[in-house]
Amino acid sequence: MAAITAARVGTRVRGVDLTPELLERARENARIANLEIDFLEGDAEALPFDDAAFDVVLSHFGHMFAPQPNVALGEMLRVLRPGGTIAFTTWPPELLIGSSFALVGSYMPPPPPGVSPSPQWGDVAIVRERLGSAVKAILFDRACMLFPALSVQNYRDHIERTAGPMLKLVESLGTFDPARLAQFRREYDALIGPYFEDNVVRQDYLLTRAVKM
Repeated sequence: MAAITAARVGTRVRGVDLTPELLERARENARIANLEIDFLEGDAEALPFDDAAFDVVLSHFGHMFAPQPNVALGEMLRVLRPGGTIAFTTWPPELLIGSSFALVGSYMPPPPPGVSPSPQWGDVAIVRERLGSAVKAILFDRACMLFPALSVQNYRDHIERTAGPMLKLVESLGTFDPARLAQFRREYDALIGPYFEDNVVRQDYLLTRAVKM
């Protein structure tokens, strides 16, 4: 989505994702929009680009899932020219998506040692600390996406079929512990409830923008 939006206003865009299936969907969306975008398979912790190759580095809910935040951020800054803009959207831990991650995590085995929870990227203090002296002119803002849904359960059903961690959790509990799966669904529905109104679910997020020193 971010790559296509950027290309539509006339910028030259190169996109990276770790998942081949998502890259295929991105390429198809670019074809539909009649846009030329170079999509590459790659890891946020080892970006396949030269130093200072870009004027802008943008991550739309992407780099926050890399297990080593400082490595991913270091790569984003490495490929950005001095004076260029780094910008990203992330999910705050206290709002719907960040809270959903915490709930899903409580039903799964703990992550390996050294892996940082992705919603930490939604904490302004942590983001400011991670960026440190590598940037200047940091700007934080909040925005909201309105996700169409017929009901809380309709929204949950969509997430269960499209979000990787939810897919794994539902598959595992559905096979080995249906009663626990039912409990999880009740808790998840209760979590969504306050954000659902007028057939939309409100997904609030944090925007960060800064200039590389």
